[in-house]
Amino acid sequence: MLYYLAKYLMDSNQQLGFLRLFSYISFRAIGGALTSILIMFLLTKPFIHYFHKRKVLDYARDTGIPSSSDKSGTPTMGGVLIAISFLFSSILWIPFGNHFVSLTLLSFTYFAFLGFFDDISKLKKKSGEGGHSEKLKLVLQGLFALIFILLIFNDFTPFPEKEISSLYIPILKNPILNSYLIYGVFLFFYIIGVCNSVNLSDGLDGLAIVPSTFVISVLGVFAYIMGNALQSKYLNFPFFSGAGELTVLASIFAGSAIGFLWYNAYPAQIFMGDTGSLAIGGLIASMTILLKQEFLFLILGGFFVVEALTSQIQDKIGVNFIGRRIFHRAPIHHELQYKGIAENKVVVRLWIISGILALLAIATIKIR
Repeated sequence: MLYYLAKYLMDSNQQLGFLRLFSYISFRAIGGALTSILIMFLLTKPFIHYFHKRKVLDYARDTGIPSSSDKSGTPTMGGVLIAISFLFSSILWIPFGNHFVSLTLLSFTYFAFLGFFDDISKLKKKSGEGGHSEKLKLVLQGLFALIFILLIFNDFTPFPEKEISSLYIPILKNPILNSYLIYGVFLFFYIIGVCNSVNLSDGLDGLAIVPSTFVISVLGVFAYIMGNALQSKYLNFPFFSGAGELTVLASIFAGSAIGFLWYNAYPAQIFMGDTGSLAIGGLIASMTILLKQEFLFLILGGFFVVEALTSQIQDKIGVNFIGRRIFHRAPIHHELQYKGIAENKVVVRLWIISGILALLAIATIKIR
């Protein structure tokens, strides 16, 4: 919106040439981040009071660890604030009609609504276990995965035709696969897996939001490179015209995340709930796909991968197949708590690990 306003004013008055700043991705990325931070600071405290008044409070799932169950009574659904801040700032700072942006915002919004209705179900049943069934969640997630795949395989795709079904791995310059069928099946399970991995990590104060910010910020760097013809050629990346706008989206999310962390850091005054964690998962999944960095997620999102693996190993192999636990608790952050490490220390150490993984992911740019 501001992009078009600035363009209109420049065309109307030549003395307003300084407004060409709004055409630069770097300027809009900074402006978007500051806007989203400001929105979070303006909205969060009133929302916390409102949630307390309306008893929109968390009903923690019993993990057998006292510090987890102590969180009952903290306002939840803070993901609504993240969504408002992120979407409003995106409308202000990003030009319309960019398919990279449209697909990303579609994914974020769909999963935000999915998480919102799950949070509402938990509140109505007054139980952390009262959300929608796992099967229903998987069906709804799978439905979106199919829609997303169909969009990028058809006229709405933002990719050049030869790149639509290509699959890359870090370091290698050329794709390892170019098959619509195999790539489509891969994307179906990838979208579901990434979204749920972020959802599973949201168990301690501030735990999910910082690694998410690392991941999306690094993806913003990749977007800037791949959306620039000279940089992409120099660094041997495919050039995707318009992908640079994802840098602005990444910066806007970082601003929303910083504002949310102000109130979500230990001891948390508000939780993001499934509204936030599923929306962030959808954002990460769509950005990695649109930047052809799906396998980079194994490095960049290594924290989320381990969270998901420990949870699935515990449930599917341990409890359901073997008939006993493999870990004392799962996901991994609860295992660390069980071993006696204080919650805030667990969180900060996992932040550090996520930061290191983010640096390793950035290193693949030059190694390539």
